Amino acid sequence: MRHFIEFLSVIKALWTSGNASHHGEFWDFDSIKMRPLPVQETGPPVWFGGRHIAALKRAAIMGDGWMGAGSTSTGEFREHVEIIRSELNRIGRPESGFTISKRVYVAIDDDEVRAKARLTRWFGAHYGNTDLAAHVSVWGSVARCIEGIQQVVNSGAEMLMFNPVFDHMDHLEKLHYQVIPELSYTLR
Repeated sequence: MRHFIEFLSVIKALWTSGNASHHGEFWDFDSIKMRPLPVQETGPPVWFGGRHIAALKRAAIMGDGWMGAGSTSTGEFREHVEIIRSELNRIGRPESGFTISKRVYVAIDDDEVRAKARLTRWFGAHYGNTDLAAHVSVWGSVARCIEGIQQVVNSGAEMLMFNPVFDHMDHLEKLHYQVIPELSYTLR
């Protein structure tokens, strides 16, 4: 972990300085230039993942955003958001400068049994865990998916990354035209 933390300070120095110098435990250099520099003056945003309490706190302290794992339920995601927000509050950092997002596995199908079965097969083939499908996914009719995704938004997600695992183009159209317009959220 010390290696990672020092690396983060090194890369930020390289992103924001004409000539970066660093003298630490793992890196030691003087007047190194990195070109091209990022478009953002302070460097690109650094987002974290993770779900262990130490990783969540580290994200709040060192990151610009956090993405909740697709392998967590909405309830687990809500708990993680509470930890992050608590840490942001503890260190006096405004929530408005930190983005919280969530990866959502989704299967839109009016035949809910078929949708769940397809998700179950996919999770079994890709993760070796068929039970994960029911634990972390949103599936069923458009109305049911709107309800499930709204719960994720209500749990603190400001940005969503949808992960349909089959019929990708059909899902993109349904998400764009039928699901997303029905979600309610508060802009910060």
